[in-house]
Amino acid sequence: MNPAADAKRYNLGNGGLVRFDWKVVEAVSLYGLPFADLVFQAQSVHRQNFNPNHVETASLLSIKTGGCPEDCGYCSQSAHFDTGVQATRLMDGHDVVVAAKRAKEAGATRFCMAAAWRSPKERDLDRVCDMVSAVKGLGMESCVTLGMLTATQAVKLSEAGLDFYNHNVDTSPEFYGSIISTRTLEDRIDTLAHVREAGIKVCCGGIIGMGERVEDRLGMLVLLANLPSHPESVPINLWNEVKGVPVNEKAERPDPIAVARLVATARIMMPKSVVRLSAGRQYMTDELQALCFLAGANSIFIGDILLTTPNPQLNRDAHLFARLGITSELTEPSNAADRGAD
Repeated sequence: MNPAADAKRYNLGNGGLVRFDWKVVEAVSLYGLPFADLVFQAQSVHRQNFNPNHVETASLLSIKTGGCPEDCGYCSQSAHFDTGVQATRLMDGHDVVVAAKRAKEAGATRFCMAAAWRSPKERDLDRVCDMVSAVKGLGMESCVTLGMLTATQAVKLSEAGLDFYNHNVDTSPEFYGSIISTRTLEDRIDTLAHVREAGIKVCCGGIIGMGERVEDRLGMLVLLANLPSHPESVPINLWNEVKGVPVNEKAERPDPIAVARLVATARIMMPKSVVRLSAGRQYMTDELQALCFLAGANSIFIGDILLTTPNPQLNRDAHLFARLGITSELTEPSNAADRGAD
């Protein structure tokens, strides 16, 4: 295989053209380009569609933790595994609003609420809709992840003002059955279709480092890029180490350069999507995060905890942004002297 020749043959990275007909062999060729060529193409596409020196900041809150009936083999909240996570009831709406206000003060522009459900019950969905309306009232974008939705439930969330619905595909179609048996990939695609039809924006990505092949990571990107519309947000999660889950037996932390390559490939394949560095950032050095921003990542979650796992502290993120000259609601751009400081 000659990645450079294949990339030329397939006309990959062709000026940021939005496509929905990607093939895995094309993604493999793009991913395999010489690193400098791949990042140059990704950064060029990125600049056509986004401010290359701005990163979106979002906050994530678990509004209902643990006890999930799904058997996702990576998840600390599955009732199938003994992970030490205690199941809780749905949070009180007032407490959620307090958390959202705190997140806004810290610099988050989007507030994401996650509930460990297979699918929401109607009485619970009504309460979540109230939370969505309250978050919108704070001037923040709203996002929820509640499991599978019916078309009617998606409409109800849309009427409450929901901006984004998160529902990850997790991995490639070929690897999916190795990590989940209680929900099919088709179930996930159906929920994404209901969300789209209700006029809600889609946040959809996956997890790497669960023992999958590079081809599976690229197969996941092909699946996302060939949806009827590209997800507005594409979170790329590094699997967080969780005791008691089956993925432990085959998990392997990805090579840092491989992470940057995946980000760059995602940027080229989905040129207008926001690419988010999500779970697992605590495993990433500042240098790797900087490389990922250069490759086209332009969103992060802020806050010390993401659902049940750690996340870099705010002061680390603020310091990194200042050193890189990145603007966000989290921090203002620093002068040249500050950017050079360690």
